[in-house]
Amino acid sequence: MAHALGLAWRGWGRVHPNPLVGAVVLQGDELIGEGYHAEYGDAHAEVIALAAAAERARGATLVVTLEPCAHRGQQPPCTDAVIAAGIRRVVVALRDPNPVAAGGADRLRAAGIEVEIGLAAAEAAAQNAAFLQRLQGSPRPFVALKLATSVDARIADRDRRSRWISGPAARDYIHWLRAGFDAIGIGGATARHDDPSLTVRGSVTPRVPPRRVVFAPALQLMVDSTLVRTAHDIPTTVVTGRDAFGWEVGRALAAAGVELLPAESLEEALAALRERGVNSLLVEGGGRLSGALLRAELVDRLYWVQSPLWLGERGVPAFAGLPSIPLAAVDRWTPVERRALGDDTLLVLDRQCSPAS
Repeated sequence: MAHALGLAWRGWGRVHPNPLVGAVVLQGDELIGEGYHAEYGDAHAEVIALAAAAERARGATLVVTLEPCAHRGQQPPCTDAVIAAGIRRVVVALRDPNPVAAGGADRLRAAGIEVEIGLAAAEAAAQNAAFLQRLQGSPRPFVALKLATSVDARIADRDRRSRWISGPAARDYIHWLRAGFDAIGIGGATARHDDPSLTVRGSVTPRVPPRRVVFAPALQLMVDSTLVRTAHDIPTTVVTGRDAFGWEVGRALAAAGVELLPAESLEEALAALRERGVNSLLVEGGGRLSGALLRAELVDRLYWVQSPLWLGERGVPAFAGLPSIPLAAVDRWTPVERRALGDDTLLVLDRQCSPAS
């Protein structure tokens, strides 16, 4: 199953809004076929793995990260391929929460195939967290917060310089990460000071380039900024107050192709983005926006890149305005991943991770 989960990641940025899925076929302890869902609308992981195993699949075990689908969409039902291949046993990490595609396990059992569900369920749920949240009917996107900080949790030095706190390996990882999200968000101050492009320039070319979202209640965005100059080419949204529409800068932004999204709260803004098809949002700062999202309990996941340097008390804090909570009352987040990125360290935390079973 660990190998199947690793295969599933190869579809990152190419299959959403479909889930990431990986599959392997075992004859005894021998791996005889493997596959993953590589492209939205293309063959599913199980079908690819079974094709690789060919005739040796008869009597074998199929290990798959998500319950095989039992419906015909852009591809035929995976359950039909499993039954036709003569598979004896299927081991599944997660049930499919999609009511249209669900029911595969029951279909396989009805055909006399042994089915086990729940192996590495937490890992599979974390891998497809945005997909699962959408299927649970959330009124807002899955919100992930990415921060690159010093060891003392500063996102910029005393002069607001942040390029570059993290090293090349971490920056490559962030471009890979961006490819799997529907939108990338930043605060107005970050947009003004850093003038980012918020595009994906890494090893994965996303099937649909992520929308850029700037949370700027006071329209803190220069009309000649990179985001505005490229707004006709890449969808760009500025979340701002309703009165900003009458401002001269608001009219200039709209003329440049920027969508102005009125919202008086983060909750209202996120709900409006969800209505526009944004199912997952990667927020990359700054400190005030990060703190506000955390205060409102609107962050589902934290990607924290820590670099081996200190910026001191005059550096810009990563988590601005968080209230002080007694230790006995705090929530403990769930560690999902820890690893080195060159000289930097990645820590991934989920606010909650409750796998379907």
